[in-house]
Parts: sequence; C-alpha cells; structure tokens
Amino acid sequence: MDDDYERTLLVKNECFVYRLPPRPSNRGYRAADWGLDKPQWTGRMKIVVTGKKLCIKFDDRSGELFAKAPVDTYPGVAVEPVTDSSRYFVIRIMDDNGRTAFIGAGFADRGDAFDFNVALQDHFKQVKTDETIKNEPLTSSKLDLGLKEGQTFTIKLGNSSTKPKPKPKVQAGGGAGLLLPPPPGPASVAAKADAEWGDFSSSAPSSASSGWVTF
Repeated sequence: MDDDYERTLLVKNECFVYRLPPRPSNRGYRAADWGLDKPQWTGRMKIVVTGKKLCIKFDDRSGELFAKAPVDTYPGVAVEPVTDSSRYFVIRIMDDNGRTAFIGAGFADRGDAFDFNVALQDHFKQVKTDETIKNEPLTSSKLDLGLKEGQTFTIKLGNSSTKPKPKPKVQAGGGAGLLLPPPPGPASVAAKADAEWGDFSSSAPSSASSGWVTF
C-alpha cells in the first residue's frame, strides 16, 4: 500500500525545455547550442517518488502532463549535466510504451538548479543506505552469564557496617554469667575516700582530750 503512495520531493514552477541538436561529440552537450532564448516549452517541474522509484514530471500550468522521466540512478544516463553551465541538464524522457527521447531542461535561477541537483542526490543516497542496512547480516550476540571454571562470586546481604551484638558468656553451670559493674569514676572514688576518712577521723581521739603532744 505504501509503495503506491506518491511523495513530492521538489516543485519548481518555472522550468524551460529545449529540443536538442545532434550531439557534436563524446565530450557532452553544451547548453549554448540550444538557443536558450527560445525554449520549446515552459512549465512546472516536479520530482516525485512512488515507493523507491523516482520520476521527473513536466506539467503545464493547467496540470496536464507534458513529459515524464523515470530516473534509476543519479548521476547517470537519465539525468546528465551539460559541460558549460550548472543550470541546464540533459534529461531522458519516456512514454507509457517505453520509448525514450532526450530533451534539454534548465532554470533561470541558479538556486533552482541547485535544489534540483540536491533533491536527486539525497534520494539516491537514502536508497543506497536503506539497501545497505537491509543486506547487512543480523548479528545476534548471546550474553553468557554462566561461571567459567574456577570462577567464584560473593554475595553480601544486609548492611555490612552493622556490628553483631555480643552474646552473653555461658558459665560452667550452664547459666548466663552476670556482668560485673563498671569501675567507679573519679567522682565516686573521691566520695568513697571522704566517707572512709570521715569514719577514721571520728574514731580517732583529739589531741586535747587524749594528751597527745604535738611537736
């Protein structure tokens, strides 16, 4: 269905067509020999694509077809540039019975000729790219996830920074041993010393009552 859809690549509303004189030699056509001031026909030129087939169509202003030129490759026999100008081309036209003839075609504006040339080049570059991709062998790479001989791997579960809680020591009797209280800090040591000194001083007799002599 898509092959029957016609796409228009380029439209130029003013194109001149000339009758070609006999080809003088193998060096190519010269547009100066055509009588450029007296074109045989003037009308609209279109480049259309149906599927991958490109065709140049020449229509008059009412839309009636004047001539058409199927193009298989570019550059090639179907469209050939002249030797003395970039605005004119020799184009091979073809009727429905397959008969062919050559005409001269050109544009008054050099930019129109440039667009014509680029549209043909881009189309056949795309066709070549599509064919290259289509003909490329499909390479499927299988991912081997199996372990080779001698290979190992390690799996870590949970948070590795979390330290396990210490387990209570088991005594010989089978019960869990009681943890000893921590050693007293500086404040508790001082308080214990004061208490012990207080007990000692309260039990010791004073020098006045006991008759002790102080030297």
